[in-house]
Amino acid sequence: MTISQIIEKMIAFSEGNIHDIDHFIRVWTYAKTIGELESLDANTQYILEIAAIIHDIACPLCREKYGNTNGKHQEAEGMPMAKEFLRDTGLTTEQIDRVVFLVGHHHTFTRISGTDHQILLEADYIANASENGYSKKNVENFIKRIMQTNRGKELTRQIFCI
Repeated sequence: MTISQIIEKMIAFSEGNIHDIDHFIRVWTYAKTIGELESLDANTQYILEIAAIIHDIACPLCREKYGNTNGKHQEAEGMPMAKEFLRDTGLTTEQIDRVVFLVGHHHTFTRISGTDHQILLEADYIANASENGYSKKNVENFIKRIMQTNRGKELTRQIFCI
């Protein structure tokens, strides 16, 4: 499946939840941009973009089941949902396994496993910070403590005028 087809499928899955759709589009845009500027290879870029699109696949279930979208609940519930979502997309088992891993670790800031994982964390943070009005101090701390990619840091500084 193409990235556009994955986006179309995720929009349908979101059942008109504009907040969720806007969020995954933002995260995908930031992830795509950082990945391309960091010169990821084509397969890693493809996996990163799919993970960015479906990273919050469990949010509707978490809202219903737990009354919130706690990151750890999203990770645990999201892994099997992502695997099922990707089942008929034509991705290889290896690609699906990597996307599922990324979905299951997109709130895990320790033992970051690969540049795609790092970029997904950075892209999701940028989107969350802009959507939720994080303070400049919070953003500066994230840049200093968590961000690793040069282009992610630069992009974040430009977005938040730091």
